[in-house]
Amino acid sequence: MKTVFMGTPDFSVPVLEAILAAGHEVGYVVTQPDKARNRGKKVQFTPVKEAAQRHGIPALQPEKIRVDAQVVETLRDYAPDVIVVVAYGQIIQKELLDLPKYGCINVHASLLPKLRGASPIQHAILQGETETGVTIMQMEEGLDTGDMLRKESLPIGDKNGQQLHDALAVLGARLLVETLPQLEAGTLRPEKQDDSLSSYAGMISKKDGKLDFKKSPIQLRRQIKAFDPWPGAFCTCQGQVMKIWQAEVLSASGASAEDGTVLAAGDAGIDIACGGGVLRALEIQMPGKKRVSVKDYLRGNQIEIGMILE
Repeated sequence: MKTVFMGTPDFSVPVLEAILAAGHEVGYVVTQPDKARNRGKKVQFTPVKEAAQRHGIPALQPEKIRVDAQVVETLRDYAPDVIVVVAYGQIIQKELLDLPKYGCINVHASLLPKLRGASPIQHAILQGETETGVTIMQMEEGLDTGDMLRKESLPIGDKNGQQLHDALAVLGARLLVETLPQLEAGTLRPEKQDDSLSSYAGMISKKDGKLDFKKSPIQLRRQIKAFDPWPGAFCTCQGQVMKIWQAEVLSASGASAEDGTVLAAGDAGIDIACGGGVLRALEIQMPGKKRVSVKDYLRGNQIEIGMILE
C-alpha cells in the first residue's frame, strides 16, 4: 500500500520499520520539527526523522500541520492509500483525515476506550491496571474516539514505564502490519467505542514526578515505576532533589510516624513513612550523579533516621 507515516518519538519507530519490512511503500514521513535539547542546546532530529533518513524517505516537519496547506498539497499529490499515525503529537485536520483511500489509522497504546490521550502507558501503571494493550483505530476528528479495527491486550506485570513502552511498541508494530492487508481487502469489522467507558490520560510534565508522602506506599511505587525513565519520581532530601528509581512496599499499614519520615537507612534501603505504611527506596539518584543502589550511596553518604523527606 502507498503509505504516509506520521509519528515522532521512539514509540513510533518500530511501527515504521515494520511497515517497510512488510513491503509497503512509504512515500513521506511527517514528524514534529527538530528541537534544541539538553544543556548544549544542540538541535536533534526526532527518532522518526532519523529512521526516515536511514531509509531515504523524505520527512515533512510542519510547525502546525492544521494551517500548513503546502504539506497537505504535497500529500495530496502523492495520493496515499493510507496514512498511519503513531504518537505524532499534533491534531490532524479533517481535510487530511479524508485524503487517503482507506483513511487515517492510528496505533494507540491502550485498550480503548480506556485511556484516551497522550500518556496511556504511564497512566495504566499509575492506575494499577493489570493489563493494557494496543488498539488500531480509524481516526476521526475527536480525540481517540474513532472506530476500533483491531485490539490486543498485554499483561503489565511488574514492568516500569520504559519496559511497558517497549513491549507495546513491538505489539503495535505487529498488529498494524496485520491490519493493513485486512483494511485493503475490506474484511475488518469496525467497532464503535462505548463513550461511557472512556477515560483520559493527559499530558505528563516534570512536576508530576513529585512524590507526595501522604499517598499510600502502593500508590507511590506505581508512580516510581510509571515515571521511569521520564520524568522520574523525586522528593527533597537535605535540600537536594533526590530521585527514587526503584522501591518496594514494605508495609501497607501500621506506620504512625509523620509522612516522609526516614524510619531506617541501611544496606536494605531507605524506609520512608507514607500514607500510614512504609515505602522502601532501593535505588536513588542525587543531582549530577548516576543512579545507584541505596547500599552503594550510603558507603560515602549519610541519611539520618528521623529526617523528613518532602
